[in-house]
Amino acid sequence: MLFGGAIQLAGAVKARGEARRARSDWMKVEQERGISVASSVMSFDYAGHAFNLLDTPGHEDFSEDTYRTLTAVDSAVMVIDAAKGIEEQTRKLFEVCRLRDVPIITFINKLDRDGQDPFTLLDEIEQTLALDVTPASWPIGMGRDFLGCYNLLQDRLVLMEKGSKGALPREGEACDSLDDPKLSALLPADALAGLRESVEMARALCSPLDIDAYRAGHLSPVFFGSAVNNFGVRELLEGLAEMAPSPRPQPTASRSIHPTESKVSGFVFKIQANMDPKHRDRIAFVRMCSGHFKRGMKLTHVRSGKQMTMHNPTLFLAQDRELAEEAFAGDIIGVPNHGQLRIGDALTEGEALRFTGIPSFAPELLQKARPLDPLRAKHLGRALQQLAEEGAARVFRPLIGTDWIVGVVGALQFDVLADRIRTEYDVPVMFEATTLYTARWVTAEDSQTLKIFLDANQGSLAEDHDGDPVFLARNAWHLDRASEDYPKIRFHKTKEYVA
Repeated sequence: MLFGGAIQLAGAVKARGEARRARSDWMKVEQERGISVASSVMSFDYAGHAFNLLDTPGHEDFSEDTYRTLTAVDSAVMVIDAAKGIEEQTRKLFEVCRLRDVPIITFINKLDRDGQDPFTLLDEIEQTLALDVTPASWPIGMGRDFLGCYNLLQDRLVLMEKGSKGALPREGEACDSLDDPKLSALLPADALAGLRESVEMARALCSPLDIDAYRAGHLSPVFFGSAVNNFGVRELLEGLAEMAPSPRPQPTASRSIHPTESKVSGFVFKIQANMDPKHRDRIAFVRMCSGHFKRGMKLTHVRSGKQMTMHNPTLFLAQDRELAEEAFAGDIIGVPNHGQLRIGDALTEGEALRFTGIPSFAPELLQKARPLDPLRAKHLGRALQQLAEEGAARVFRPLIGTDWIVGVVGALQFDVLADRIRTEYDVPVMFEATTLYTARWVTAEDSQTLKIFLDANQGSLAEDHDGDPVFLARNAWHLDRASEDYPKIRFHKTKEYVA
């Protein structure tokens, strides 16, 4: 982001005071805990290209936000810790990319610290993810002995200057090849010999760069660097600018929407409330899929059939915003609204489109939510409803009883939800354990079959924030028994957001 002019100090995420102002982790709870819990959007220009960077949570407890965000991207950057290698969360996210054939560029990070051998890391990517790799750059040393990288795509030696943290790195020295005599004057003899030997081995062992194979999601170019030192980021951005695809067609229930189409269309992939707590706002993040969008134009909200005038669409730099006078396919704009827009909604110039493949997952953990002050129960209900519409959690209202049931993917989400409800909605809340095992959305081919099931299982049923019926199972046996007793009822682990 330093290169795009978005962050004037490299490593601002780690900085103190005012230097922390421009960053993707803008939520109070993120700043207090030092982790990302929500996806954020940053738009910037670099080398004549427009980038829309969607920064996603790395913590596995917030993976659902990341899954949804991946539905809005055209390519992904997979960041791997040189010491840890491929972690479980990386594996899960890769599977989502594979399902959508999202092209992946890999950035192996933290070369300024001791880590695994580069060949070991490349082999792990190939073996674990069944993804061909090709080195786009190659590290020279590691840890205290890390000198820099050789850019194999541009034949350029880029050395990391010690003590230059926060500065814009030099572009490096252009070379004819690894046999260029000038390298002998720039690198110690042993480092140069090791570089030449390693690159020769890598080229023999790895697949050659094939742009079509990369764009089809079968091959990943690999860059090395140190993000905290802003080293290797320039090469990564240049690689994205050169290789990453232009906006790709987007699937709908009826046809694919091509980015070259003249009519404007887009879909909501994320809702965020209270980005500006002073104004209690709600922003819908819209991925533009086609057409030339202009501020002030009227678009049809397909789910309701009503027209919406786009008075104040915004472009983002994390929490900071500016008015979007225009936007094109691939851009991400924010649409302020008061609850009309939901995840999965389509905005078009009239065509009744339903974009597909935007998932909602059954929660793995279920707890009761109660306000510390019983008089704030209605306020808690409104807060939970808004958080559910954001996709921050699943919220269920049992047909019998008054307790709200909140479902999440990871335990840390309960702590974050409690913090947000307290700070953003002024409702201190406690979460209590339940005896519930899991939740499943229920459907049937005909309404009478579904009604019979719902009438017979009132004590185990709830409604989600959309009013759809949900079966709350006490244990695995309870779920299996219901499936056996009602074979015509479908119990769904995922629910697609429907416009």
